[in-house]
Amino acid sequence: MKILARALPLLTLLLLSVVPANAQSWPTRPIKIIVSQAAGGTPDIICRLVSAQLSILLGQQVVVENRPGGANVVGAVAAAHSAPDGYTLFFATAAALVSNPHTFKTLPYDPVKDFVAISMVAKNPFLILAHPSVAANTLPELFAYDKANPGKLTFATDGRRNFSGILATWLNKAGGGNILQVPYATMPQGIQDTMAGRTQLTILSPPSAAPYIASGALKPLAISWSKRLPQYAQVPVISEAYPGVELTGWFVIAAPTGTPVDIITRLNQELDKILKTPEMVSRLAEFGFFSDGAETPEATRAFVRAQYELWSRVVREIGLEPE
Repeated sequence: MKILARALPLLTLLLLSVVPANAQSWPTRPIKIIVSQAAGGTPDIICRLVSAQLSILLGQQVVVENRPGGANVVGAVAAAHSAPDGYTLFFATAAALVSNPHTFKTLPYDPVKDFVAISMVAKNPFLILAHPSVAANTLPELFAYDKANPGKLTFATDGRRNFSGILATWLNKAGGGNILQVPYATMPQGIQDTMAGRTQLTILSPPSAAPYIASGALKPLAISWSKRLPQYAQVPVISEAYPGVELTGWFVIAAPTGTPVDIITRLNQELDKILKTPEMVSRLAEFGFFSDGAETPEATRAFVRAQYELWSRVVREIGLEPE
């Protein structure tokens, strides 16, 4: 017993020293980032831009693995069920972490319990666009026209349960309108129909909208952001007319719950360096995304929690039933 009593402090010291040593030696092999959308899309492209730089800073290859399908569910499940060892990360969309839980009745993963947010990547606003023939230049004017001319306006969206559809429904509720949605399987067709006047309204990211605005094919009415964009300083944010209505897209990098804290800290620090370089800021802007760096893991988690609560409120307010 005396020998055991003397050995216990030494054993405890040894065990405590092993954990930091292992974490400090990370990474010793390639790291995988799961993207829950197909190759070639905006999430995939941005993830590859970030992972290429992360490979350099970590001294290990960071590979992107596309797991599309099921409205981000397939990729989210794969990431959630991975070992929490720092070698599998998740390039998470807003849909995967905060809207799916409120639009699906059940999910094979728990976005709150299964993931820990590591860093913010970027956020993007959307423009509400109208055909030039629409006799309105602001959202209040749009809804006044809709009330005076019921049934004359239609909104091209990607479906009532997807981002543009939910935003269009929320706008209708906020403005007291009744603008009909026309859902499209592919938004390029919806854009073409809006430019042709077959539908009168649509929602696009600023880079996607830029050529149509420049040519006069579409006119911007509002932006779903917290502030006006410098390149569209004349376009008001939605909340100027309807306080509290603000819906944006975003990406964060997350890991399976249980990933060591020091690995999360290291990743956050390296990602912050990457996201603050002028080159990365410029490339993100090309896709309509804005970044203030990785922020802290705690700030990122607080943001995701707030977004989770926002989507819960929005879905209830617009009466969208989970399926």
